[in-house]
Amino acid sequence: MTQKLFSHFSFKLTRGLGLALVLVSTVVSTSRAEDGFDMDRTAVDDGSVPYITSYAKVLEPARSAVVSVTTASIVEIMRNRGRSPIEEFLRRYYGMPDDQNHQMPPGQEGQTYERRVPYGLGSGVIISEDGYILTNNHVISDDSGEPADEITIHLNDGSQEEAKLIGRDERTDVALLKIERDGLPSIAIADSNMLEVGDIVFAIGNPLGVGQTSTMGIVSATKRTNLGLLGNQGYENFIQTDAAINRGNSGGALVDAKGRLVGINTAIFSQTGGSIGIGFAIPSRLARTVVMELIEFGKVRRGYLGVSISDLNPDMAEAFGLEIAKGALVETVQDGTPAAKAGMQRGDVIRSIDGQEVESVSDLRLAVASMAPGTLINVVIMRDGEQKELEVTLGSLDDPSAVVTSEDSPLDGIGLEPVTPTVKDQWNLDLDEGILVTEVNPRSPYAKVLAPGMIILEINDQPVTTIGQLNEHLHRGRVNKLWVSYRGNNGFLALRIE
Repeated sequence: MTQKLFSHFSFKLTRGLGLALVLVSTVVSTSRAEDGFDMDRTAVDDGSVPYITSYAKVLEPARSAVVSVTTASIVEIMRNRGRSPIEEFLRRYYGMPDDQNHQMPPGQEGQTYERRVPYGLGSGVIISEDGYILTNNHVISDDSGEPADEITIHLNDGSQEEAKLIGRDERTDVALLKIERDGLPSIAIADSNMLEVGDIVFAIGNPLGVGQTSTMGIVSATKRTNLGLLGNQGYENFIQTDAAINRGNSGGALVDAKGRLVGINTAIFSQTGGSIGIGFAIPSRLARTVVMELIEFGKVRRGYLGVSISDLNPDMAEAFGLEIAKGALVETVQDGTPAAKAGMQRGDVIRSIDGQEVESVSDLRLAVASMAPGTLINVVIMRDGEQKELEVTLGSLDDPSAVVTSEDSPLDGIGLEPVTPTVKDQWNLDLDEGILVTEVNPRSPYAKVLAPGMIILEINDQPVTTIGQLNEHLHRGRVNKLWVSYRGNNGFLALRIE
């Protein structure tokens, strides 16, 4: 088959939109029947629809709901009153020798004062007229992972407001702020599950502090998981987009072609530090779930099943008599967990939860974590080649008797169980309280530090007797201090939680 492509430019007048520049392509081809391939000869644009020349009216409401977020830390500085500020500055930062013979007036030996140090810059989205603002946890946190001392919101009308931190969730990188204002412009939230690859989206935020900026792209992919952006214990389910996202865009809005919020801009992949067209946003559905928990409880409560699971590969699927390698393979079911109480067994393959398809371990973790403790769910499993349904009531980590496997654990790959009289007898323990390490997955990042039979007594100087307490006292993104007992000996351990 021979084919020639001729292109020329022409001007076309379209109703209500004025003069538009149109590229018209004419295909002249000869084809032979023996080619055996059908060809779609319909032009991408046949002129039957108006040309879209601007999204200004669509973006205007969304832009008014996007704000800048700045943070600051308060640090204490001691300055000797006998020195001038310049002398103290040179001594402290440039190594000027200290005059040991300098005599201070009585009672004037030193003075401590506070200094406000600007820390970070990001973006946020107003989601209610009474001042709730959605942003990223990393936008309002310092290098140690702790919230900044001051959070200031810069609104589009030029005004500023101090924000209160309602709550934050490190595992999804979501934070919720509140300012005391009414009648604020807010953005409509769309269901991000309806997004498809190829949908037009816009990223709105304050990149690099230049001022509010809107960039356009498409949805490049959905359900991006296992990127490692949120650490081993993060719940990743990112929307990928090629709309330009740069530093300062974090916490800003990803909106669809109707101006509705579909995601919170969070991260980029880049070798240069600037946008190369690979950006990620937290889906609006996940962010909304976190927000509702933070408003009601100040933290995110997550249910758990109590199983250790792994992904299926084609060989494993064949070994279990499955036609496709989709689902989460149950490797262990610990006694006393919600899964055990519902009759789940080792070797079961979980295919769906409440009608939501489970293709991998990531799907299962995200589905369970997005449901509150006490929720009754329907779990479809494959067992011995047959499909079965189980009803499971999700457990709570705050339950004093809660048991977690290495998959559900706040410590990735570490099975944990509160010390009870029964557990004490089973493990022949000398202690009556604490959290027992029951299993250690060899792939766990903590496998070289923790061991089965070890009892965690304190986390960062706080006693722990339940899984919920352990989870609450762990500081993510920094080194934690553990007081443990192992084989009759007590000691400290340092554990960096990512």
